[in-house]
Amino acid sequence: MINMDISVTPNYSYIFDFENDFIHQRTRKWMLENWTWVFYYCGIYMLVIFGGQHFMQNRPRFQLRGPLIIWNTLLAMFSIMGAARTAPELIHVLRHYGLFHSVCVPSYIEQDRVCGFWTWLFVLSKLPELGDTIFIVLRKQPLIFLHWYHHITVLIYSWFSYTEYTSSARWFIVMNYCVHSVMYSYYALKAARFNPPRFISMIITSLQLAQMIIGCAINVWANGFLKTHGTSSCHISQRNINLSIAMYSSYFVLFARFFYKAYLAPGGHKSRRMAASLAAQNAVKQSSSPQQASESSKFIGAGEDQAAYLRKAKAQ
Repeated sequence: MINMDISVTPNYSYIFDFENDFIHQRTRKWMLENWTWVFYYCGIYMLVIFGGQHFMQNRPRFQLRGPLIIWNTLLAMFSIMGAARTAPELIHVLRHYGLFHSVCVPSYIEQDRVCGFWTWLFVLSKLPELGDTIFIVLRKQPLIFLHWYHHITVLIYSWFSYTEYTSSARWFIVMNYCVHSVMYSYYALKAARFNPPRFISMIITSLQLAQMIIGCAINVWANGFLKTHGTSSCHISQRNINLSIAMYSSYFVLFARFFYKAYLAPGGHKSRRMAASLAAQNAVKQSSSPQQASESSKFIGAGEDQAAYLRKAKAQ
């Protein structure tokens, strides 16, 4: 028997048994007891990626095309499913209860088992997502500050916010699921050599920038609601708001800088054309001579994204 408050939940066409069996009190208790382990995970992550870069410095890069396709496909499927199971709750709340409820009332966990279950998985998923960086290190692609900073801070903030049942997090979760659905699908296609149009990568970065702007706006609203209604009506702490707005603001600056350098900076188009030309030459060499292909892969790498090459060239 499904035990949910139907007044604040959407009309799900189907509810899986594992969703209906979700008990948020148990997961919160576990997180309260163990969330500080996230700092150990982050420490290990830093040692692995920077130690891995040192280890790979004088070694040939791994291709890992097959594992990369599987990895990105699985993350894309997970994100699509997560978006499909959490977005209806946000839309339902906005339509029937308004902005205040969506920012201040954590019914998405406490009264909706479907959304609550996928919120729990969202928090846990930030740990295996660190594996993205392992592929970058082993394939000897440029590892920019934005990448590992974003992974670490999202992991820490998500785990911390779950212990508080941060009400505004429903916005962050839905946005992240939706953006990752597009992003990992794009990465999977790139890894499989389908080569989707370059403007898709620009759209993805634009979506990420929009996500940061909306995230900041939600925190501004949350701060206003907290001051006018108090913690008894708005279930979010001032500390969480401060951390969140600092995080989203820093993301916006970093993503905006990346967007400018990758797509708008003077000479950027020329550099991208040069990267495309070099990639084409590399493909020809691969088909003509395995030895030449090995040498050319040291310069640009088979299948390496043109934007990644551009960033690498500019960094040098």
